[in-house]
Amino acid sequence: MNFDLRELALFAEQAVTKAGDTISGLRSREQIEVNFKDDGELVTSADLLSERIIQEAIIGKFQGHRILSEENGVHNWDDFKFDGPVWVIDPLDGTVNFARNLPHYGLSLAFALDGVVLAGAVYAPDLNCTYVGIKGRGSYCNGERLRTRTCTSLLDAVIGTGFPHDPAKVQPAIERVNRLRRNCRDIRRFAAPTVDICYVASGKLDAHTESLSPWDVAAAGLIAREAGALSCNVQGVPDDIPAELYGEEVVFTTPGIFGDLLTLLRKESE
Repeated sequence: MNFDLRELALFAEQAVTKAGDTISGLRSREQIEVNFKDDGELVTSADLLSERIIQEAIIGKFQGHRILSEENGVHNWDDFKFDGPVWVIDPLDGTVNFARNLPHYGLSLAFALDGVVLAGAVYAPDLNCTYVGIKGRGSYCNGERLRTRTCTSLLDAVIGTGFPHDPAKVQPAIERVNRLRRNCRDIRRFAAPTVDICYVASGKLDAHTESLSPWDVAAAGLIAREAGALSCNVQGVPDDIPAELYGEEVVFTTPGIFGDLLTLLRKESE
C-alpha cells in the first residue's frame, strides 16, 4: 500500500482540530455530562462527541481502514490486530482537566500501517498548540520544527510522569516518583500524557514515563521520536504487539539521559 504521508498528517491535524474546537466551544456554552467507566476513569459527553467527529471523518475518507479508540468499546486491545491501515484515536486525553476547566488536555490521532506509526497529530486547544509528526520527515508545533532539549545528566532533568486510574495500582507509581525525585532535578504530573510526550519533543520536559495505552503513545510517540527523542519500554514489548503502540512502562527521553534513566527505572522494577 502506498500512502501520501503529508496528506495523512494533514488529515489527522484537521480532524483533531475540528473535534477539539467543537468540544471546547461546547464546554463554554453548556454543562458537560460526566460519567465514570468501570475502572473509575472519568468520561464525559465531550469525549464521546469528539470520538464521533473523528471517526466520521475517517470513515468518510478512508473506508475499510480499522479504528482503535479509547472510547469505541475495544476493551481488550491486547487482542486487536494491528496489520494493515489502522487509525488510533484518543478523543480527549486529560478528561478531568477538561471537565474542571484546566487547560492541559489534548486530542490525538495517528495512522499506523502494519503496526508502524507513519503520521499523527496532537491538538491542545486551550494551550493553542497543534503538534504534527511524519515518520522520517520531522515533527512540528504550530509549524515550527521541534527538537528535544540537550540534557546529559539526570540531576539536571525535569521528568514527567503519571498515575493509574485504579487505586490498587497507585503504589508502584508512587515508588517510581520517589525514585525519580531523588535522582533528577524535579518531576511534573500534568495528567495528559499525549501532551506530556509532546513536551519531550519540544524540550519542555527531558523525559516522560508511565504505563499507558496505544492511543496515548501513538501520535505523541511519533512526534517525540521525530524530534530526536528515544523511546523504549522498561520491561520490553510482547512479541504480538507493535513496539510503537505498546505503552506499558513506556519511556520517552532526550538521548543524553536515556541510559541512566532506563537503568534507574529498571532497578525500580526488580
